[in-house]
Amino acid sequence: MTKKRVVVGLSGGVDSSVTAKLLVDQGYEVIGVFMKNWDDKDDPHCPAAVDAMDARNVAEHLGIPFYSFNFAKEYWRDVFDYFLEQHKLFRTPNPDILCNQFIKFKVFLEAAQKLGADFMATGHYAKNHFNETTGLFELQVPHDANKDQTYFLYTLQQAALAKTLFPLADLPKPRIREIALEAGFHNAKKKDSTGICFVGERDHMEFLKKYLEQTPGDIVTEKGDVIGKHIGLSFYTIGQRRNLNIGGVKNYPEAPWFVLAKDTNLNQIIVCQNDDNPRLFQTELTANRLSWVAGLSPLESSNSKHNQKTEFELKPFKCTAKIRYRQDFQTCTISSEFEPSSNLVRTGDRSPESVKVTFEEPQRAVTPGQSIVFYDAAKKVCLGGGEIC
Repeated sequence: MTKKRVVVGLSGGVDSSVTAKLLVDQGYEVIGVFMKNWDDKDDPHCPAAVDAMDARNVAEHLGIPFYSFNFAKEYWRDVFDYFLEQHKLFRTPNPDILCNQFIKFKVFLEAAQKLGADFMATGHYAKNHFNETTGLFELQVPHDANKDQTYFLYTLQQAALAKTLFPLADLPKPRIREIALEAGFHNAKKKDSTGICFVGERDHMEFLKKYLEQTPGDIVTEKGDVIGKHIGLSFYTIGQRRNLNIGGVKNYPEAPWFVLAKDTNLNQIIVCQNDDNPRLFQTELTANRLSWVAGLSPLESSNSKHNQKTEFELKPFKCTAKIRYRQDFQTCTISSEFEPSSNLVRTGDRSPESVKVTFEEPQRAVTPGQSIVFYDAAKKVCLGGGEIC
């Protein structure tokens, strides 16, 4: 029987290295590929050369073919340009999600197929489950929920999942380290990467200064007192505490300051000293640029029995969600942005381009540009998500 060929994205880290080993042990024909997504010339903060060498060493250790692909052009076009444009609109985008959508599970998947791959595989902590009842692939929370990365993968749909393997789905992180040590991988104790390559361990604001124009303005309290200067609204996000550079302020207590809001008309940042300020919390938000793992929204799928009629109603759908990666599931209701009087949608129309999300509990620091990701928490299934407006 011909072995199934799998192309593995080798990052140089321990997770992708163990991914490749597990697939070799399972009898697949494995090819390792290192993706270079950032042009790191004269950039000491992005150790792509070191990571590439680590990836090559693992491939040689396993005795599998190894290639290095440069997707820096595609990354700049499809991820970084949008990243900068969103910052210019005073939003806070998540480039890791965009990278998965446009690079790893599109450009890289296409390159893997050109190598004759039956599947591609990555070291993500997620589970790809085929539901025989529905005939659909499900993106599920992995065994090690503390390492769950489905938040960053919600844009994956059926075509990509049909070609994707997540070998780490049922393994806890400590076991991954053990496997790497047992295999004799030189990178078995390598520190987990933090952040995205082009930011890495450096200061995020200092990095942005290279690409965004600075438009200084006042930092003011809720009372309107000017207590500092900012370098531009694009460099700050709601709830932020660091890099405000506010010293001791007369008539105010010695306590941290937090970004409460941005006034785009006056070019001001409004700050407060209590991180539980009521203005930092809200129970509703609107999301757009929606992506659903099943290919259609739960608003539609929950009402599929109406699809045979000329018109059908998009009914609210209750689920759970996260507005940031490190957050517990929050109970919410998704509803169409259509007004009640125009809530009827003709068969064949696409899902709503935006939805309203209402939470049972107020959410802190809802940040435009960040992603909200929806889950069926009981089944541990990621439904999809969108960008917060």
